[in-house]
Amino acid sequence: MRDWVSFSEVKKRVKLDRVLRSYGVDWLRPSGAQQYRGRCPIHQGQGTEAFHAHLGRNVFHCFACGAGGNVLDFVVAMEGCSMRDAALRLQGSQDGAGVAWASEPRSKLVTKERGINPPLGFSLDLDPAHPYLAGRGMDAATASYFGVGYYSGRGLMSGRIAIPIHDEDSRLVAYCGRAVDGGGPRYRFPAGFQKSQVLFNYHRARAASDDRVVVVEGFFDCMRVHQAGFSCVVALMGARLSRAQKDLMANRFSSIVLLLDGDQAGRRATAQIASDLAPACSVTLLPPDTQPDQMAADQIRQVLTKAERRTAIRAN
Repeated sequence: MRDWVSFSEVKKRVKLDRVLRSYGVDWLRPSGAQQYRGRCPIHQGQGTEAFHAHLGRNVFHCFACGAGGNVLDFVVAMEGCSMRDAALRLQGSQDGAGVAWASEPRSKLVTKERGINPPLGFSLDLDPAHPYLAGRGMDAATASYFGVGYYSGRGLMSGRIAIPIHDEDSRLVAYCGRAVDGGGPRYRFPAGFQKSQVLFNYHRARAASDDRVVVVEGFFDCMRVHQAGFSCVVALMGARLSRAQKDLMANRFSSIVLLLDGDQAGRRATAQIASDLAPACSVTLLPPDTQPDQMAADQIRQVLTKAERRTAIRAN
């Protein structure tokens, strides 16, 4: 049986402002009561006034490429999918009775409360078999587990490896796009996304039975450590530890192993973070210019097994 979908319910509940923000559209300017305009996110034209969005009516129109309509039409134009597929994506992303897409009073389209990452309204169709992932040492099972893959559609993640990011309640709040062709920036986050408020893979690590967590810097570090057999691992998405990230770890784990990059920046970060997390934190230093995503699985297991033994000795 095919999934049931209500086009009218989706158009009624799903708000255009949330869809635009989910695609990283942060450049629209107010042009009237509940109206915004700017560069078109669909055809990526340079015209600064071509795309018009009316939030009160929940519709949009681009005077350059001719695209227009409601939220379903917008997703169809961005993804190149059918109307039914667009509706299923939006309908399937609803939080309960559509809370995730409820309209919020705001003076500007992209203004959000500091530190809040609202849930995304849909998920992207990704290709987990892209050769870039294999080139980074990622096997198919790991790519599937983390939901990563190449995104060939339109929008902010176009032409990149898209990495889903969830909050502590397992809600999808963002994608980060990794360039595959050497073009910049290497990593692209949606505008307004507060990465300091979340830890990559925390929602999975929190559900594990282990009270010890391995902390790494980047997405691929995290995925390679998981692939080596250590499922209780999180990534800072950088070399800094925020207060929110510290609280997330302190509220769940009794032992923390830092496995940050072996370069100068990583060692400085290790010293600072270890101080912030003491006494629950143990430090594992990697050789200079080494990072977990460049290590073989056996090397990772060897390093972390030694760290586990040191922790056990100190505990006794």
